Amino acid sequence: MASSQFINELSLPVVAAPMFLISGPELVIACCKAGIVGTFPALNQRSTVGFEEWVIQIKAELKQWEEETGKKAAPFGVNLIVHHSNPRVQADLEICMKHQVPLIITSLGAVKELVQAVHSYGGLVYHDVIKKRHAEKAAEAGVDGLILVCAGAGGHAGTLNPMPFVQEVKSFFKGTVLLSGSMSNGRDVASAMQMGADLAYLGTRFINTTESKATPEYRDMIINAGSSDIIYTAAISGVSANFLGASLNAAGITEEQLKATGKIDFGKEMDTEAKAWKTIWSAGQGSATIKDSKPVADLVATMKEEFIAAIKEQQQTLERYS
Repeated sequence: MASSQFINELSLPVVAAPMFLISGPELVIACCKAGIVGTFPALNQRSTVGFEEWVIQIKAELKQWEEETGKKAAPFGVNLIVHHSNPRVQADLEICMKHQVPLIITSLGAVKELVQAVHSYGGLVYHDVIKKRHAEKAAEAGVDGLILVCAGAGGHAGTLNPMPFVQEVKSFFKGTVLLSGSMSNGRDVASAMQMGADLAYLGTRFINTTESKATPEYRDMIINAGSSDIIYTAAISGVSANFLGASLNAAGITEEQLKATGKIDFGKEMDTEAKAWKTIWSAGQGSATIKDSKPVADLVATMKEEFIAAIKEQQQTLERYS
């Protein structure tokens, strides 16, 4: 599958990011039906057997929908944590190869052999990065796309401003560039395209959808949060990430604890990590513009209207200054 080919077939240049404990088959399927890429972390299932069941479910339901409607669903993707402490990475990769998952999103390690394995069946590999050095290593590994996770993104985020980072990466990488960080509406997606990205990568906005696994309390906290209510800390998982300050306060996390760093371990500590993220909720600074929770189909339709309106405004600006 050529990256440019599937991008041109999307209803909107958007990937719904894989979110720990939040993204499941329902969210992925709804996104793909709406014409954007739906993804989920393999580790959202407690076992490789369960992970395969999800992949089978997604493929079956999308195939049935395509046969019933005559429409083409957007491709789906799976996030694999490529870190030495994740004991499932090889087994989960084999499931992806068996079922020819169209898109693999890798985190915490770009491995040439994994990229080659996915390419062997025609799949694509996108890798998330927070700095130039990581991007260069991923490019050397042969990935098809780089996800630039910038300041203000939900989950494991970076600290760089997107404007210089996009241009810096595009100076040496000729593949697909995805931009992540603080985007919540169609105007934001248009801005990402204007900066030079090929796709916008949104997470937090899809927490507040009826198909996500987020609790009503989690969604309400996002609605009530401003950009300054997002706290960046490595104390929860050992990797710096953005969390809702109100959830940290509710969990009794102190200022001193927020300054601490933990050890990354996606094996024996996975259950501990999951328990922590169930009550300590991640979100990006884009929460500031999220004021509702709605079905994915309605959200994407609204975002497309906003996107088109923003592009038309840019055209008017072009005409003004031509």
